[in-house]
Amino acid sequence: MDREQEEMQFLGFFGIIKESIKIIFTWRKIFSQITLALILPLSFIFLAHIEISDLLFGKIGHDEHELEHAKADSPKYNKLSDHVTTDIIELWLFRVVYFVLYFIFSLLSTSAVVYTIACVYTSKPIAFGSVMSVVPKVWKRLMITFLWSFLAVFAYNVVTFLVFYLLVVLIDSAVIVIALFFILLILYFSGLAYITVIWHLAGVISVLEDIYGIQAMFKSKNLIKGKLGVSIAIILLLPIGSAVIQTVFNIFVAYGSGSGFVRLGAAILCFLLLLKLILFGLVVQTVIYFVCKSYHHENINKSALADHLEVYLLAEYVPLKSQDLQLERVDV
Repeated sequence: MDREQEEMQFLGFFGIIKESIKIIFTWRKIFSQITLALILPLSFIFLAHIEISDLLFGKIGHDEHELEHAKADSPKYNKLSDHVTTDIIELWLFRVVYFVLYFIFSLLSTSAVVYTIACVYTSKPIAFGSVMSVVPKVWKRLMITFLWSFLAVFAYNVVTFLVFYLLVVLIDSAVIVIALFFILLILYFSGLAYITVIWHLAGVISVLEDIYGIQAMFKSKNLIKGKLGVSIAIILLLPIGSAVIQTVFNIFVAYGSGSGFVRLGAAILCFLLLLKLILFGLVVQTVIYFVCKSYHHENINKSALADHLEVYLLAEYVPLKSQDLQLERVDV
């Protein structure tokens, strides 16, 4: 990271993207190793989940269709009913396994990338072995933060559902309901984007500072002020890109009826694009952290941060005190 910390506050939408891409290409060897070790299985799990879910849903749909045309209480009906129940259980068990694996590799990938960029920022030598040895020491802190973030999203969705439900129940006018529905829908997605940005930045804070969980989320909320619009615009590129890749994968692979060559080519293309998108997302959220710190004139002591990173390698994790990460506020 060639820029001085004071200069990073001036990075906008394209500046942050350019800086993130520059970091990836400058340190492409270590990022390639992290990608092969952690992001590759993460991408494979994501795409495999789409394909297998499609097969399981197809199986359930077929058995339910046969069940509708079978005579009630007949041996065939009972057998098909058991098949449908088994299919649904298989689907839910698969989803649980998918969620656990995806969650674990997401935490590991985030830990590895954030640590690597912190080493880049402090000009600390980076080796793949040292990065992988650090990951197990920070992923638990990151897990707690992600669980709090998940709880926040869950609560947000529950409240939103209740608001929409009361809207339909209490208002008789269909025109007013539809108008309010679209207004609330816009507000809902705006709030969800805001929570998503806080979620991503809180993950970086959990690795680099002495707080995690709900405290990291509150710290993220304060840190993002002033750079909220730019951060949301950049972070939204990730789900949009993911949605595009998933759509292409569904059309040409999961639901594809073309030749095997076309399906294979589309699957490989989606896989490679997803690899790059996940890596870019992890790098850009860390760059946003340093940009926000710079914007609030919170100088990060590179020497203290380097010592903090060294502790990961030499001993049990000892959190870096927050005052080491913001020793002074620079007056501009």
